[in-house]
Amino acid sequence: MRRRIIKYFVLVCISASFLFPVLYMVTNSLMSSAEVEKSYSAIADSSKLKEGESFNIGFKLIPERVSLYQYYNALLRKPRFLMMFWNSVIVTLPIMAGQMAVSALAAYAFSKLGFPFSKRIFFIYIIVMMMPFQVTLVPNYIILKKLSLLETYSAVILPGVFSTFGVFLLRQFMMSVPDEYCEAAKIDGAGYLRTFTRVLLPQCKGGAASLAILVFIDNWNMVEQPLVFLKDESMYPLSIFLSRINGGEIGIAFACGVFYMTPALLIFLYGENYFIEGIELSGIK
Repeated sequence: MRRRIIKYFVLVCISASFLFPVLYMVTNSLMSSAEVEKSYSAIADSSKLKEGESFNIGFKLIPERVSLYQYYNALLRKPRFLMMFWNSVIVTLPIMAGQMAVSALAAYAFSKLGFPFSKRIFFIYIIVMMMPFQVTLVPNYIILKKLSLLETYSAVILPGVFSTFGVFLLRQFMMSVPDEYCEAAKIDGAGYLRTFTRVLLPQCKGGAASLAILVFIDNWNMVEQPLVFLKDESMYPLSIFLSRINGGEIGIAFACGVFYMTPALLIFLYGENYFIEGIELSGIK
């Protein structure tokens, strides 16, 4: 019983440490403008500090009076937030849809078709997947420049669509589907496309849901790609906008952070069971 109590206590502490920043952001977004300015005025005046000086930030969790002014300010008075929110949507959803389609077809070829040199090509996929993003950033930039795609959303979307991680993840799921299913479908007269859509995909819902969640979160939070491939700031996603909020807009930063977190949280809650199943199966393989 003692060990169990200690274990639960440790787990509760770890969970609280992860949830506290989210709770802190939500509660501070409900403060009035005057209260935010009073609590975080030191951040706004930090530019006036001399070298070697430090400042103290007033830590406050519970607002004196609940107010939706920061949300009103972010949504209506400063529409730049909404514009960059939709920029994130324009970039993220095509990447998610395209990567799932390309990854599923490539995973089907690697797992069930057995074409020549498939194992060697897949080994190259693994090597590319293990490389840091910064390694492929410059080659992507050169290729996009040759194709005259810089300064367009395609410069951010196309490299994200052809990612190797999705191929690796879905291949693990399709390898777990017995080959006898595909052979039975072939005997019944099904071709490659029908076997793929009617036999393999229905049994890889967990993998597809896991990939969709991971791809969405990864590209929803992208920063480097838009900064390198786009120069027009009006095309920047919200992830860059949040990092550039200055000290005089702390309240807006809290409200925008809540809005920015909401889509990823809803997607994760909707596909939680599939996501856990997908991680478990991919770990077994």
